[in-house]
Amino acid sequence: MATVTPPPASSSVITDHHQNHHNIFVYGSLLADDVVRSVLYRVPQNYPAILDNFKRFSIEGRIYPAILPEENTKVTGRVLLGITDSELDLLDKLEDDEYERSTVDVSLIDTSKKMQAYTYVWVNKNDPRLYGEWNFEEWKQLHMNDLLKITSAFMEEMKGPESKSRMATYESFFKQKADE
Repeated sequence: MATVTPPPASSSVITDHHQNHHNIFVYGSLLADDVVRSVLYRVPQNYPAILDNFKRFSIEGRIYPAILPEENTKVTGRVLLGITDSELDLLDKLEDDEYERSTVDVSLIDTSKKMQAYTYVWVNKNDPRLYGEWNFEEWKQLHMNDLLKITSAFMEEMKGPESKSRMATYESFFKQKADE
């Protein structure tokens, strides 16, 4: 990802919440522009960022990660800027009920400027399926294509009158793949 100079602190993109624009800290599959584009139909302005006192985990049986609060740890990711209310609604539906949207403070890597953003935190804090550290580069090679197919199918599902949840789409995708 190219280094981008963050806007000054007075920029309306970062601080103007009156226009219903939101900042979202992403740390998993949404680090990939192709995945963001498949959900939002665009790639918003974004900056590398750090979320302190959280840890990212792999999840057994899943091809995406989770984060949970944990002292003296940090998660690197990026902040997507200028997310509209309707895009936030799409992200809420994508993250399903496995995650809860939370407000966090993140630091932009290039400037150390702190800002508030939403992020999605794993709901089951004692989930025995959480393990190790999730690796973005490994994920891109092994799982990104599958996740793009699942996300595209989910976005198509949402256009229908009785759309399935993301988890139902995810499970049916892997069932079909296993049957092939």
